[in-house]
Amino acid sequence: MDFYQLSRDPVERVVAMLARKVAELGECLLVVSADVEHRKILSREMWRSGAEEFLANGDVTQPGPDRQPILLSDSAGALNAAKIVIMADGKWRDEALQFERALLLFGPDETEAARNLWRELDGNDQVQREIHKQDERGKWRAGA
Repeated sequence: MDFYQLSRDPVERVVAMLARKVAELGECLLVVSADVEHRKILSREMWRSGAEEFLANGDVTQPGPDRQPILLSDSAGALNAAKIVIMADGKWRDEALQFERALLLFGPDETEAARNLWRELDGNDQVQREIHKQDERGKWRAGA
């Protein structure tokens, strides 16, 4: 379980950065946001890179969600057989614990909920937690 505390870059840029890392591993990814407009913004950010760098993705509402290497959805059901999920809207879903790796991106408004989730998962021996914070230069640092 990875907690990403957003402080510098917008969520769509962080999602694209993380999605690129997942794609480099040859894995499928599920990106979750309840807001369809937010999912459109996330999708555009992943498509807008150059031809060698764009991240092919599609929304669960479009045909062929099971064929998408990066699937954007309003729920944590991996129709594309993803093993990694990103909660891009800052809201935790318990279904995320079924994935090999779950990433929760949260901003200042969701900090208290993220802290509560951190404490809640403290006693779960099945979950390893790590917090990631961004410094002023944009570099991400991991902690415990």
